Amino acid sequence: MTAHDITLEGHGIRLSPARTADAAEAWPLTDAELWSRMTTPWADSVEAYAARVEQQHATPGLYAFTVRDAETDKVRGATTFYEYVPAQGRVEIGTTWYGRAFQGGRTNPAAKLLLLAHAFEQWEVNRVALRCDARNERSARAIERLGATREGRLRRHRIAPDGSVSDTLYFSVLRDEWPAVRAGLRERLRG
Repeated sequence: MTAHDITLEGHGIRLSPARTADAAEAWPLTDAELWSRMTTPWADSVEAYAARVEQQHATPGLYAFTVRDAETDKVRGATTFYEYVPAQGRVEIGTTWYGRAFQGGRTNPAAKLLLLAHAFEQWEVNRVALRCDARNERSARAIERLGATREGRLRRHRIAPDGSVSDTLYFSVLRDEWPAVRAGLRERLRG
């Protein structure tokens, strides 16, 4: 599989197909602590980050994006669609990270609005899921602020890069919930 050609732009950001060349700008925004609740180990060099992008390109049903400022083109982070199953009308959004300067602001709601709009309005899926390590309270709160519904907890579902075993929290947005979620995200971005 090669890189996809989906570019999404709006609300001051652009989601462009992740490229290995993005690693030189993206990797310095990461660190081991920022990555500590992800399921994959932290890429500890520009080369390791580029290799991760190559691995994403090789994964069926995964669409990796670099998140950039729409005006300056500076990298803010990354996100993906994954486990896209068109026949079942579902996709997940995840493997999301932002540099510390972009956490807690407009970047995440803007990116999720663009991704959710594409999933529901272009791909016409029935369900978009999001998940996080149950210990990652910041991510869980961020997902709930998007308007996603907490569905449940999968016990001992993931092994972190440090070898610890933890639970996974699952959230979703369904097709009939999308108009209200979209309105909430737009209102949030207006504020």
